[in-house]
Amino acid sequence: MSGYRATVSEVTGTASWSGAGEGEQRWFLGTLATIKVPGEATGGRFALIEFLFPRHASPPLHTHPQDESYVVLEGRLTVRAGAQRFELLSGAAAVVPMGVAHSFRVDSDTARVLVLSTPAGLEDFVRDGSVPATDPTLPPAGTPRPSPEELEDIFQAHGQVNVGPPLTPDD
Repeated sequence: MSGYRATVSEVTGTASWSGAGEGEQRWFLGTLATIKVPGEATGGRFALIEFLFPRHASPPLHTHPQDESYVVLEGRLTVRAGAQRFELLSGAAAVVPMGVAHSFRVDSDTARVLVLSTPAGLEDFVRDGSVPATDPTLPPAGTPRPSPEELEDIFQAHGQVNVGPPLTPDD
């Protein structure tokens, strides 16, 4: 199954869930993003997204209007958050409060990371900057991506402010 299970009444107390391998799968800027619990299922309180990242994946140093929590399921990340810099290995977790400039870099061949957006919103950013995935893998070469101008519009529409470059392998 490719989606989560929920109904309109879920915000009034009905449970929703997605099983292993389930969720809305999107190819997002060179990654596989699986929206496990969308904001629609929680009344906008949070969203949960599982990412599969390739080696050296790193977003620009940025801020946004959500707290962003990470749980590393597999792999290794270097995280920069404000003046802090730390490593997250499989089983580790961290939270970056909204408004704190942050980035990360994947230091393993791939990394699987659960990202909790509080409140919800990052999943809409992912939807707007991606295409539906046809396989539960990293996107193949040639997968469509937004142009730099379109990506800037998407950042602005979702309150992401880029304040610096991504982390490079040499950082």
